[in-house]
Formats: sequence, C-alpha cells, structure tokens
Amino acid sequence: MDKRKLLILSTLIKEHIKTGAPVGSGVLVDKYKLDISPATVRNEMAALEEEGFIMQPHTSAGRVPTEKAYNLYIESLGEKKIGKAESQAFEKLLKGKDELSFKQAAKAISKFSSNAVFWAFHRHNLFYTGISNLLSQPEFAQNDLIYGISEIIDQMDEIIDKNFDQFQYGTQILLGSANPFSNLCGSIIVKYKQEGKTGIFGILGPMRMDYEKNLSLIKFISTKLN
Repeated sequence: MDKRKLLILSTLIKEHIKTGAPVGSGVLVDKYKLDISPATVRNEMAALEEEGFIMQPHTSAGRVPTEKAYNLYIESLGEKKIGKAESQAFEKLLKGKDELSFKQAAKAISKFSSNAVFWAFHRHNLFYTGISNLLSQPEFAQNDLIYGISEIIDQMDEIIDKNFDQFQYGTQILLGSANPFSNLCGSIIVKYKQEGKTGIFGILGPMRMDYEKNLSLIKFISTKLN
C-alpha cells in the first residue's frame, strides 16, 4: 500500500477508535489537517473500499474499518509506554502477586482501558470485570448485539477452557474471525507461568478498541508477573 493511502487509512482508523462513528472524507481533511485535497481523499477511500479495508454501514455516508484494516494497523503499531502514574499504581497493585492482587489489577485495567477484563488464575478459576464497559460501547447498542455479547459473558468459562492450551505464551492480539470470544470483538491476551502455575489474562473490547494504549498496558502488566 502506498504512503498516501496508508496515511488516510490509519487516520480513519484512529478517528473511528476515538468516536465509534463512521468517518467521512471531510472529517479526515478538516480535523486532521491532511495535506491532501478532499477529492483525492474521496478517491483513495473508494479504492480502499474496493480493496476491502473499509466499508460503508448502510445507514451512513461515512466509512468504518474492516477486520482486514485492523490487522494491517496492528502490524504497524510501535512500542508505547504507559504513564508514570499508571506504572506506579500497577506496580503497587501487583506487589503481592497473588489472586487478590490480580483481581484488583484487573479492575484497574478495566477502568484504564474502558473495556472488559478477564483473568484465569489457572484453568478452572476465572475472574472477570468491566462487563458494563463492553455493553456500553456504541456498536453493541442494538438489541440483537446486546444478546450476542451477553452470550459471550455466559460462556466465558467454556471459551477460555476450550482455548486454554491453544493460547500462546506471551502477548497476542486476536480480533474478528480469529477471536474465540466473538467476531465482533478484539482481545489482547497474555498467557504466563508463575510459580509453576499457568494463567491467562486479557482485555476484551469491540474490534475498534485502542490497541496501542491497551497493548502497552498489557505488556507492562506481564513484565510484573515473573
């Protein structure tokens, strides 16, 4: 993909992550001061749609990124560090390195990310929090989607148990069709070993979650578990 098209796509993704709303060419030009004419942006967006990177929801003139676009975006994510206040807070929470500490950390992760968080301390001991964060996302506002998300919550134990051995050690991002929870969601998952026990924790959100911010947090947390 050429640089101009990549700039337009990454800017559109960033705007959609922020707002949850479809993005029009005018927003990209005006809000982000792109040094590209509106006509060129429209042409490039038409090409991106043809190539399957963006799509038009039937009720809107704007466009939203597809799973293909997010996968491309994730490949280009750089390393980002969490702020000093956050790092100190999480270091304090995780000092105990026990189940109670992990539960407190999970609640703080949920608050920081505005998404749901799950933590399997070992295969059959699951804690999750922040479900209201997940249900309040604008893309899940429709009744049929709320039902689908509620179903994920009801089956979270089974989903994690079924995929426990398949999850890789370290950090991985699974979204859309690759996400065992739902093809409507994105997740950042860490599988780790501590004192001979294997655990899994992660953030579960809509496909447009803030991967850069959440990945930096998840990676920081994982370094404190050893």
